[in-house]
Amino acid sequence: MNLSVSSTLIYSLVGAVVLVYVPYLAVAYARVRTSIDGGYAPEMFSQPRAMLDKLPDYAKRASWAHQNAFEALIVYSAASLSAYVTGVDSPTAIYAAIAFLVARTLYPVFYILNIPTLRSMMFGIANASNIVLFSLSIAAVQNL
Repeated sequence: MNLSVSSTLIYSLVGAVVLVYVPYLAVAYARVRTSIDGGYAPEMFSQPRAMLDKLPDYAKRASWAHQNAFEALIVYSAASLSAYVTGVDSPTAIYAAIAFLVARTLYPVFYILNIPTLRSMMFGIANASNIVLFSLSIAAVQNL
């Protein structure tokens, strides 16, 4: 399948939205395990933020990765949509979109496993991808 730049940007944006919720699967698992191991806890549903303190460390990190994914989505949405709107037609945009998705897929894995160096590398790669998309957008506008 050979996707155009604009298709890749839109599909990658949908992928980025999905990736926001992936780390929360670890939080949900830990919440269920905590409830099963410690008996049913109504606050699991009535006070979900308070329950975070009772979860194991990996689940806390997963929750933080989930929150960070929202922050990353905001910037990537602007970067990918600006490239889309300005008509960027460069293979570099495709590479940047794919690099963003790969980095943001690995980011929560390294966060949950508590490997800060690799987590930070994925953060940097994702941000570099945003910079590339913004740069290509600016170049496309200047060429109009």
